[in-house]
Amino acid sequence: MPGYAPPGYPAPGYAPPGYPPQYSGYGYPPPKTNGMAIAALVLALAGFASCITAPVGAILGHVAQKQIRLSGEGGAGMAKAAIIIGWILTGLLVLLIIFYVVVIVFAITTGASSDSTY
Repeated sequence: MPGYAPPGYPAPGYAPPGYPPQYSGYGYPPPKTNGMAIAALVLALAGFASCITAPVGAILGHVAQKQIRLSGEGGAGMAKAAIIIGWILTGLLVLLIIFYVVVIVFAITTGASSDSTY
């Protein structure tokens, strides 16, 4: 029966008389989050607005991962997310720059050949 205590024993959930109350432990407090991991994730996400910060966020993510391995701090997931997002956005930026260069070169070469026909 729930809540039933045999004679001579305190009711479940209460400390015996004369003993201090026992608190159920919640384990150790979570480790402190690495500040560089937070900054790396913020910069990587800011790369959606300005792609210049994305590679900085990715590099800071690598540095934060190394610090986390050495110190045991928290934030490994944030550092990994910053690395992934930062390098993906950097790759997209490089592809966009290559596309613009190809379009400009194509426009210059076709524009120069059409001028010679007049």
